[in-house]
This record gives sequence, structure tokens and C-alpha cells, in this order.
Amino acid sequence: MRTAFYISDGTAITSEAFGHALLSLFPIEFNHQTIPFVETIEKALEVKEQINKVCARSNEPAVVFHTFVNNDIREIIASCDGVIYNFLEQFVAPLEKQLGMKAQPKAHKMYSIHENSYDYRIEAVNYALANDDGTKVTNFDDADVILVGVSRSGKTPSSLYLALQYGIKAANYPFTDEDMDDLSIPNFLKPYKKKLFGLTIDAQRLIDIRDNRMSNSKYASPRQCRMEIREVEKLYKKEKIPFINTTKFSVEEITARILSETGLQRCKY
Repeated sequence: MRTAFYISDGTAITSEAFGHALLSLFPIEFNHQTIPFVETIEKALEVKEQINKVCARSNEPAVVFHTFVNNDIREIIASCDGVIYNFLEQFVAPLEKQLGMKAQPKAHKMYSIHENSYDYRIEAVNYALANDDGTKVTNFDDADVILVGVSRSGKTPSSLYLALQYGIKAANYPFTDEDMDDLSIPNFLKPYKKKLFGLTIDAQRLIDIRDNRMSNSKYASPRQCRMEIREVEKLYKKEKIPFINTTKFSVEEITARILSETGLQRCKY
């Protein structure tokens, strides 16, 4: 199996994002290896040797994605036996020409803890944790969005991802079996109806998820799962609550769709 390396003198998150996006276009399996914080000549030489060994062992060059800003380290990695893809090199020169100024590379600048978004994101994470799964029902004034849906439809991971990645304060509230006899928006949520966003999921997927958690229970029974999904979707449509089906989407895709449909301002940059 061919190996893909994602390397950086920072977190390597950018290398991973670009590299994964490109490789996803090809129906080939890769062995993925991420190496962050290659900040010294010694470390760069070690990584170069690691790449060369992989290439020799597999008899085909590894694919190496990197975003180094240090010239000396970049040259060492560029001299390895892998095929190099330097994202910064591809775009910096044209952008310098367009902006009429030279770039001023600095390691870790993209993810500096001094950036304005850091405080927003940490505060949003704390909010999401404190307002998860209906823990509090008196703290919705500060919410940017309130995710609602049946248990195991993706509310908690979506809330946390919105907070950590975008600085969005997301509370979430579950509709449970006790709500189903006469499902409606709870009174304490009615003043925040415009903040509500619904999640739903295919019945079979919900059955599988719940069965892994509580096998042979009413909670995981096909009849219960289908009934809950049917009722919440009726509620969404009746109350004109925007909603999405999370079955085939990753948490990244779910949150991107929530942001797109709500128009919420991201606090990422």
C-alpha cells in the first residue's frame, strides 16, 4: 500500500486537510502518516530518513504533503525520495503578485493562541459542554443555535464541533420517549424557536447505533426508533424548523450544512 505523509513545522492540520481532499478524488487506499512539529534540522533529517525507508520498502515513492515555512527544513524534506507537494509554494508567489507585497512566513502563525478566535472557541466549547443533552433549560439566551432531535442523531458531536472549529455556541435538547405521546416544542424552547435546528437520521442507522449501546431494549427496538423519527420529522415540518438527515454525513458536513442554512457567523479567523 502506498504511503501518504502529512508534514509541517506546525500542527500539520493544513497539510492533512489539503492532502486528504486531493487523495479522496482517487479510488486508492493509502497508509496515512502525519508528522507535526518538524521544527529542527535534526528532526527534518529523521523524517527524511523515515520517508526514504518507506519508499525503499514499498518500491514506490511516498506522497508527501507539507507546509513548511522554514527554508532549510523545507529543502531537507524536498530532497527525500518521496513525491513532494508543497501547498504554500503553489499559491504564495501568485498571491504576492496580486497583493503587491512579499509574504512573511512564520511558523504556528495560523494557529496562534493569540488569535481572536481562540477565546471564542474555548468559551463556545465550555457552553456546549454545560448545555449538552438538555442539561440546562434556562441558559438559551446565549445560544447561537439549539440542536434538537432524537437520542443518537448526532446532536452532541455536532454541538462540540461547531464550538471547537467555529466558535459557535450550540446547545442541544433531546426528544425522548416521554415526549412522543404529544410531541411539541417545549414551553421553555418556544421563545427560542428561531434558534432551533433539527437533526434526523434513517431508522435502520438509528436502530444499529442504539442496539450497540443498549441491545434488546425498547430504546433500540425498530418500532421505537421508527416511531420517534416519524414524530420528530412531523414536528419539524409542522413548526417549520429547518432540519437535515445526518445518516450519510460526517460531523464536518453536518456542521457545514447547519452554518449554511442558518447563516451563522463563524468565529474561526
